[in-house]
Amino acid sequence: MDKLYFCLMIQRLLRSKIIRDLAWSPVVGIVGPRQTGKTTLAKSLYKDIIKPVLYLDLELQEDAYKLNDAQSYLSSHAEKCVIMDEIQTMPGLFPLLRALIDQQREPARFILLGSAAPQIVKLNTETLAGRISYHELPPFSYSEIKDRFSVEFHWMRGGFPNVIMAPQTFMARKWMDDFTDTFIHRDLARLGFSVPAPLLRNMLSMLAHVHGNLLNTSSIANSLGVSAPTVSRYLELLEGSFLIRRLPPYFSNFGKRLVKSPKLYVRDSGLLHFLLRIFDMESLYGHPSAGSSWEGYVIEQIIREAPEFSEFYFYRTQNGAEIDLLMITPSARKVCIEIKFSVSPTISRGFFTAVEDLQPEFKYVIIPRGELLVRSDGLRICPFSDFLKTELPGLS
Repeated sequence: MDKLYFCLMIQRLLRSKIIRDLAWSPVVGIVGPRQTGKTTLAKSLYKDIIKPVLYLDLELQEDAYKLNDAQSYLSSHAEKCVIMDEIQTMPGLFPLLRALIDQQREPARFILLGSAAPQIVKLNTETLAGRISYHELPPFSYSEIKDRFSVEFHWMRGGFPNVIMAPQTFMARKWMDDFTDTFIHRDLARLGFSVPAPLLRNMLSMLAHVHGNLLNTSSIANSLGVSAPTVSRYLELLEGSFLIRRLPPYFSNFGKRLVKSPKLYVRDSGLLHFLLRIFDMESLYGHPSAGSSWEGYVIEQIIREAPEFSEFYFYRTQNGAEIDLLMITPSARKVCIEIKFSVSPTISRGFFTAVEDLQPEFKYVIIPRGELLVRSDGLRICPFSDFLKTELPGLS
């Protein structure tokens, strides 16, 4: 199946939110890693935008040339919704966009597509404050492709369209190799960052091996032979490029000795498995990192599909109380989630101690498959796909 046709067939979870915000916001930003379908999604919105649309790809010399006198060109198209792809290549446009919006403030003036978070391209965070609504488009989530692929396949391959559609494992592996190579050698350079390629490759590999664990910046710096501030800067670049997630610890006034370091996750499970040199399900099931890989996969899917304005943490004390994911809903209800790579999970005392500390309204143990079991103490042991479909929507 053609990649474009496949992407058009998939109903992205983000689409309705973008359409909602286009009805009131002058600018909508769609950011996310390369090759996740941002351009396809933006072009699919044409029929939902009640004005003419102009598309510019700023990586094409012809379109970039049109913006040599950006003020005159954009002013001449003031009646249109202007889509600017790869906006991070021309960060100098943002002050002009602010001025044009203030001159003619109306919904859907611009849609900006970018492969890096605003703070990574060194934008003034106040430039479009109050004028832009940002959305992150990740690789395909499980709920978007569940009618075409199994949980196991999606977990193994991840959500990048070219990877999940690859007819052979070799092709998926080759695409992932090209993706990381392009990111290291081209994307960061175009953003103005000079990072030694071998060093960043080693760091990515190292981060894959600490996936699901507490982040120890000093330990990574010592292993790489660089300073801790250098590692922190590279972590910021990787996080701002949507490749890793630092899950913060939850703090409260319990008077307990709490862990203060974040946990580190490689966000796309396919990228994680590529970095770990895991290329099939048989190897994954037998790998020492299978449990932490499954934990990260489930956490990423929950965060993507949770109600807007939810907050996410992990909880751990020095005395062994621990919860994999603490979700605080928009209505401030606590949801404790433990993730187990087993259909017959053994639940540790540390989980119940953490529940006593946090006093959540809901508590779950998520397992790969099986049937929902509700215990007498209110603990719900729930298969992953059922949690996304029936439990998570009701936790707002």
